[in-house]
Amino acid sequence: MQSADVEVFRKCLEWREEGHEVMLATVVATWGSSPRPVGSLLAVRDDGLPAGSVSGGCIEADLIERVRLAPVTRPEIVGYGGSPEESRRFGLPCGGKLQLVLEHAPGKPLLHALLNMLNQRKLVGRRLELATGLASLYAPAADEITRCDGHTLHVVHGPHWRLLLIGAGQVSQYLARMAQALDYQVLVCDPREEYRLAWDVPEAELLPAMPDDAVRALNPDGRSAVIALAHDPRLDDLALLEALKSPAFYVGALGSQSNNAQRRDRLRLFDLDTEAVNRLHGPVGLPIGSRTPAEIAVAILAELTALRHGIILRTASPAAREPTFARQPAIAT
Repeated sequence: MQSADVEVFRKCLEWREEGHEVMLATVVATWGSSPRPVGSLLAVRDDGLPAGSVSGGCIEADLIERVRLAPVTRPEIVGYGGSPEESRRFGLPCGGKLQLVLEHAPGKPLLHALLNMLNQRKLVGRRLELATGLASLYAPAADEITRCDGHTLHVVHGPHWRLLLIGAGQVSQYLARMAQALDYQVLVCDPREEYRLAWDVPEAELLPAMPDDAVRALNPDGRSAVIALAHDPRLDDLALLEALKSPAFYVGALGSQSNNAQRRDRLRLFDLDTEAVNRLHGPVGLPIGSRTPAEIAVAILAELTALRHGIILRTASPAAREPTFARQPAIAT
């Protein structure tokens, strides 16, 4: 499962190799309620076939009609929304506005180079000069965001977040696949050979190191998450002891309420203060009644997504956290 950017650029390349003209639209600014964030992409083939989305369907039909009427040959900035009439016409949320840069999609050499870097899960910047249509790739800063000053468009593609999973079991396999679609660079650490041999998510980097070494090598920052899923305290605790000292935005562990209470007691025996131990999300995930590995992965990613967007989650009651299953997803505190 790949990110939306990769799918859009794959379609661009496929269509260009078939001899089609392609328009690429990038969201560069939004105001009020907007269905898609800045950086969202839409490609439209010259016969109107779309790939991606810039508004969840509100303005795509107008963009497709633009392409059918006349191909985009030079970059231009267009806006939607801003008046009640336009909001009604395009079905935009009340008060919502967005600004796009439309361009003739990059040529095949640039698309090949871009996809090659994205397939390696590398962060890559794309610079477009609006006056000339000249596009190039560059190495962006880790915290760089998509922006347009009216003359130059800078778009950052690739995984903006990092996720280190401890344990290469079945939950990790589902989580690794799903997380890549949410722009995570996924790394999986498991020193147990039998689990590494069974791992079948090639897009996620598999690390044979000990968990504490893997966390230190990751050097987690505010865009990193570390989740212990090994079901072996000898491995999970090693990772948590390091991760809870870091500025990672999320550190969590699988397990029941009672297991996580015991885990916190163990962590307090080491050089972690109460504040650090209280950062532990355990049990991980939102309480959506998940039972299967895939459902647990959904619950975990839902919680990560909420935290990334600054959503404050209320605390679930202990009863709500303890179903019949051995682990219970929880609402973060």
